[in-house]
Amino acid sequence: MKQNKQIFITPPLKSKRRSWNYSTGRNNEGHITAWHRGGGHSRLYRDIDLNRKYTQGIVIGLEYDPNRSAFLARIFNPDTKKHNYIIAPTKIKKGDIIRSNSTRNGFQNGHSKTLQNILTGSLIYNLSLSPGKDGKILRAPGAFGRILKRTKTLAKIRLKSGQYRWFDIKTIATNGVVSNSDSRFTKLKKAGQSRWLGKRPIVRGVAMNPIDHPHGGGEGKTSGGRPSVTPWGKPTKGPSTRNSKKQLKPNVKI
Repeated sequence: MKQNKQIFITPPLKSKRRSWNYSTGRNNEGHITAWHRGGGHSRLYRDIDLNRKYTQGIVIGLEYDPNRSAFLARIFNPDTKKHNYIIAPTKIKKGDIIRSNSTRNGFQNGHSKTLQNILTGSLIYNLSLSPGKDGKILRAPGAFGRILKRTKTLAKIRLKSGQYRWFDIKTIATNGVVSNSDSRFTKLKKAGQSRWLGKRPIVRGVAMNPIDHPHGGGEGKTSGGRPSVTPWGKPTKGPSTRNSKKQLKPNVKI
């Protein structure tokens, strides 16, 4: 963070900012469906080029994005005199050249290419699920995938989760690793900082009275005395997945 502070730019582009409708965890009827969300500091959304077909030019700096943990790179195109945002990769510097839909072979940090033009074994991020679509996966800070194998029509990629998936060879991805990989070490300094992020307090069921929660009550500290349930008595970790009809057959013949 301290190394990148010298090339941070303020304020952000007005033409790339717009309002964002926060649901605060409620559905279209106003009922809470995602608990413990709401409040938070007011934020404006940044329009980011996730398709990476036309954005190219010179990196003129990095910016903080209040809506994500990764940094944004501001790209200036001297031909069109326009500015654009992309998700910044690691080790990107002021003055670097960024190209989109490039056909050059090799590893160019921050360049977007189709999978058929990226070398096997390269690290990628901002990967789209199908050709022509916006990048949907590998966008978290420090996230990356690796191309393991390619055929004439498909490419096998190992994702950050360890999952192996096949993608169309014409799908667009970006060379590199998403910036700000140290964001997972960030510690909240006080309770108010959690409220700035839009996170509301969570009260444990075992700290309540029996009338308020099935886990409540008891003398002293108790652990609930039953499997974890919601305030309405339903299993909070999902229903049981064990099939009682399937019995393990012994390997030894009797």
